[in-house]
Amino acid sequence: MLPAIVIEKLPRLVRAIKLIPALANADEAIGLADELSSITAMVAEKFTNDRTAEGIQRALMLTIGGMSLGLEHLVDDDSDETALDILIADGAEYVFQAGFRMIRDLSALPEDSLVGEYDTDPVYAGRRLKELFVDICTADPNESWTGYDRYLGQLRQREGVLAIVNAAKWLRKNHYEGPVTDPDLNAEGVIALATIFAVDGGTIVARAGQKDFERFVKSVRKNNPDYETGWAALLEKVPPPHRAIVAERVAAYRDNCTVLQNIRTKAPMTQLIAELENYAGSELDTEYP
Repeated sequence: MLPAIVIEKLPRLVRAIKLIPALANADEAIGLADELSSITAMVAEKFTNDRTAEGIQRALMLTIGGMSLGLEHLVDDDSDETALDILIADGAEYVFQAGFRMIRDLSALPEDSLVGEYDTDPVYAGRRLKELFVDICTADPNESWTGYDRYLGQLRQREGVLAIVNAAKWLRKNHYEGPVTDPDLNAEGVIALATIFAVDGGTIVARAGQKDFERFVKSVRKNNPDYETGWAALLEKVPPPHRAIVAERVAAYRDNCTVLQNIRTKAPMTQLIAELENYAGSELDTEYP
């Protein structure tokens, strides 16, 4: 078996700088060097340690990664020559700010579907921003860098989570008894509850207690509703921006939801409640009021 071919892909900033002797004049090269030094000093002061050699070295790698991230976003033809043109025409500060803004916007997106008050805490937000910046933008100038690919992967993942969170928030706002205002949100649990309860008439249920579920089970066992009719009624109420998320859950539960399968059997209520809690999590209140 032949060994895999590894293609070296240095950070975009490094690749652009290598072209300076052939494509830039002395004034442009000096100006760019001065800007890079200033940015590295700022990064060291804010994110690493500007008083130690190690801190400055780490700041340099963050500067390289941050600017490379910005260049990957700004260059539309995958050309290192274009990257150098942008550096000279718009300046290193502009490129770095573009990359850092990408990290800042990414850090503002939810990492998972469990949302709490701490997510909006400025101290926590600052710590999360720094960790993400270091994780994605640390770039050794002599080694391959995959920060942009990892950024794109995290962006796709977090945008998917955001869609789930927004769908859950809409369901909470339109809960049949009035909006649910609890600051802690289990988005997956909200969508699970809404999908399960919808089989009995399509009512939007975004939060439920044990008594609510017991009434629901008795109604389903007595009236034997058509699940598809209930789901269709629910999806008709959900606006287009959130419909795909709920429809995806409906498709998943159509054949694989133990709660909906066992309701039609003689399974005891304690078993059904335990199964529902696996789906709804903290959005199900299992204590009697």
